[in-house]
Amino acid sequence: GGGPVGSAAEDGAPPAPQRVLFPPTFSVSEIKNKQRRHFMFLRWKQQQRKEKLAARKKRRKEREALGDEAPPKAIPKTIENQRVYDETTVDPNDEEVAFDEATDEFAPYFNRQTVPKILITTSDRPRGRTVRFCEQLSTVIPNSHVYYRRGLALKRIIPQCIARDFTDLIVINEDRKIPNGLVLSHLPDGPTAHFRMSSVCLRKEIKRKGKEPTEHVPEVILNNFTTRLGHSVGRMFASLFPHDPQFVGRQVATFHNQRDYIFFRFHRYIFKSEKKVGIQELGPRFTLKLRSLQKGTFDSKFGEYEWIHKRREMDTSRRKFHL
Repeated sequence: GGGPVGSAAEDGAPPAPQRVLFPPTFSVSEIKNKQRRHFMFLRWKQQQRKEKLAARKKRRKEREALGDEAPPKAIPKTIENQRVYDETTVDPNDEEVAFDEATDEFAPYFNRQTVPKILITTSDRPRGRTVRFCEQLSTVIPNSHVYYRRGLALKRIIPQCIARDFTDLIVINEDRKIPNGLVLSHLPDGPTAHFRMSSVCLRKEIKRKGKEPTEHVPEVILNNFTTRLGHSVGRMFASLFPHDPQFVGRQVATFHNQRDYIFFRFHRYIFKSEKKVGIQELGPRFTLKLRSLQKGTFDSKFGEYEWIHKRREMDTSRRKFHL
């Protein structure tokens, strides 16, 4: 618009420079016009990026000039390494934890007394995507059987599973034809975990995927399950797979916990040479977030809960994690 800038130009003064210099107390959010505010915000971000890049270049030059005498690189701050200490973090040498693990519901599996046998079922009358996801999940977990539910209550399915020697029950729930929840119940005595499921990617949606998985027992990797609760959840996942992985198949199932989100990936190793190893994703992939952990088998009415995620009470800090 007009105003003092226009008059300065008419008096023969040099035009104002293009670079935007914000006053120290100025906030972009004060600008009332939405488009102008967005434009100024982008400009401010650009300026910040330039300054950051310049500082990085300067630091690099200083390091090169100092050579061997350069100070060690600073460790970047991340939400993970700034994590609030959790008093339930498990010490590998803790005798109490060792005793609990020797006597918990998963002990027969870890002592090799039981062989996993899993029933994968769905919410009532599943649709296409959930059906395909269950089929693909059954190729990842050995000795698993898919059953499509039609009007049968979980309370009636569980006794039948126990009678037929199933060790675990997985229920995939869906909303608007999209899988959105997973209930994992260890039989016959529990516990039962309820997860929110998101980012489900079926095989055909994964780019550069490998050939179909073989029937070899995969290796299982559990990352970052550090607290008592995390240990329980990790043991639940471990007990879905037979004890002795067949490394010949080169298949690996990973449950990676990061900031309480559990990322599942299924890969195959590709040995290019003696030193070089590549990995090829086979799929499916999905993300889980623990909602609750319940003692005993599935019982939504009278079940006793060991842990329930209460967002308003528990999520007070972005650096506090429970697994």
